Amino acid sequence: MMNMPGLLIADEDVITRKRMADLFINAGYQVTVTNTAAGVLYGILKKTAQVVLISTRFDEMLATELIPILKKCNRNLTIILVASELPLTLIRKARSEGIFYHALKPTRPGDEEELREAVKCAFEKVTHAPESEWLQ
Repeated sequence: MMNMPGLLIADEDVITRKRMADLFINAGYQVTVTNTAAGVLYGILKKTAQVVLISTRFDEMLATELIPILKKCNRNLTIILVASELPLTLIRKARSEGIFYHALKPTRPGDEEELREAVKCAFEKVTHAPESEWLQ
């Protein structure tokens, strides 16, 4: 039996991380937060996270460097890149690495709707995937 799908929020900025965590905890999601690449890998390898909200950079590593590693750990992982003012080349690279969506970082109350919808769609994708895909 699978655990309830989890949401992992990976962002170095404590204020953004807390804002996003509060948003999704209040919406009823099982949320884990981290500010390290190791924390992201741990959540994925332990299968506690099926959807990841990842910022553009942490631990001196770009998200575009980390995404292929995450996808190797779980090819069905749903990754949402949360970033503002990202160069088009990095967005294209992230898309080619297999992100599910690129959402703008919410900066003030009312900015969260796009992110909320992206996470909802990501969990619908996870829920409709055959369970055998998550056992890899």
